[in-house]
Amino acid sequence: MTPQQNLKLLKILAILEGISYLSFAITMPLKKFYDMPKPNFYVGMTHGVLFILYVIYVFIVKKDAKWSLKTTFWALLASIIPFGTFVAEKKIFNKVRY
Repeated sequence: MTPQQNLKLLKILAILEGISYLSFAITMPLKKFYDMPKPNFYVGMTHGVLFILYVIYVFIVKKDAKWSLKTTFWALLASIIPFGTFVAEKKIFNKVRY
């Protein structure tokens, strides 16, 4: 894949990973208060896969765009903060130029 395609996929993964992370706000109460563990299981599995893909693509784009350690750190940190990947998509990924 070209660097531009990798960056585009990273942006998509950032949005999807952020949505899956925030989906826990819906599925955790279902699990805890209504004894419905299935939605949380599926959201958890999806989030796990998206998280791993996000981290892999951060490193791929880091190599392509020659990011500094600081930029890479912020992109990775964004994946563990609620709304972080949305901010990273706007503040970090949209500034990448090839």
